[in-house]
Amino acid sequence: MPPAYPVTNNEQLMHFEIHTDAERAFMEYRFHDNSIALMHTEVPERFVGKGAASALAKFAFDYAKAHHKNVLVYCPFVQTYVKRHPELNAQIVTE
Repeated sequence: MPPAYPVTNNEQLMHFEIHTDAERAFMEYRFHDNSIALMHTEVPERFVGKGAASALAKFAFDYAKAHHKNVLVYCPFVQTYVKRHPELNAQIVTE
């Protein structure tokens, strides 16, 4: 089981973030109408394949659901994540 990562919402930068030691993983987002657009994900090399990006994606979809937002997916990682979690398709819209 991958480690649990605490995710925070940096509203000023419009990033969902994970801070570990001196490094930061993040997912950039933007708002559009009643949707949240998931733009880009960056994870430090030493955390690649260890669940950090998935934790960010899960947090983003949970955030969207809690705030009654549809999801627009631009990030290639999130596109892959949704293929592994098809139940999330109900939250996704296209422009």
